Amino acid sequence: MTKLNDFKFFDSHFHIIDPDFPLFENQGFVPDFFPIAAYQERLKDYRLAGGAVVSGSFQGLDQSYLIAALQKMGPTYVGVTQLDHHTSDEEILALNAAGICGTRFNLKRGVAESLDDLENFAKRIYDLAGWHIELYIDSKELASLKERLLKLPSVSIAHFGLSAEGFPDLLKLAEKGVMIKATGYGRVDFPIAPALKDLTSANPDCLMFGSDLPCTRTSHLYSDDDFLLVIDTLGAELAQKVFYANAVNFYKPAVISR
Repeated sequence: MTKLNDFKFFDSHFHIIDPDFPLFENQGFVPDFFPIAAYQERLKDYRLAGGAVVSGSFQGLDQSYLIAALQKMGPTYVGVTQLDHHTSDEEILALNAAGICGTRFNLKRGVAESLDDLENFAKRIYDLAGWHIELYIDSKELASLKERLLKLPSVSIAHFGLSAEGFPDLLKLAEKGVMIKATGYGRVDFPIAPALKDLTSANPDCLMFGSDLPCTRTSHLYSDDDFLLVIDTLGAELAQKVFYANAVNFYKPAVISR
């Protein structure tokens, strides 16, 4: 019988919501707290080997919570934050030293700048510190953006791109090396198992699984069955790539530098 701890797991997408740090209302929403201890307790039965702490829309441009979380969680954890494109090289390098390795553009929740700013910033942070950009975007918007995104040096897209309508465009980006997060099962409008198969068929190195804990603004709370579905759908060998190797290969520069 398959056990959760049979597989090494780098959690590619989760949030830490610490009561000691500021939160910012976004579109009328403020989340409940979800500190490090709650995260670790929820995944205590897993063979957890690191992960990526992702800043939510409700954390704005605050970096203090993320730096503190990474200090407490240790060097196998990295951060994906939100930054203004005017952020100086010196601040980016300081954040890089703290374990942050990418910046998130939240087009879904309106926490993002213009696409021109995104492109210029994405190239600057990659050249400066090897950072990637992560997009929280509805894939319906990808048709007009594909060519621009493929010119960027390092990109990930969260939550399967959300929509069936844009999924063919998501597949084309995956084929070309854009990383896709198998996260947020309750956020999408299509069945998960076929999407797992299609994405790994397009590019077996593109898919990274994450818990999305604590699953804010969705009725689908993370379930162990979400993890087991990957194994049942893809088989053990490919599932292990999705659970660990693909994400570690993507985030490796930050992990190694610490």
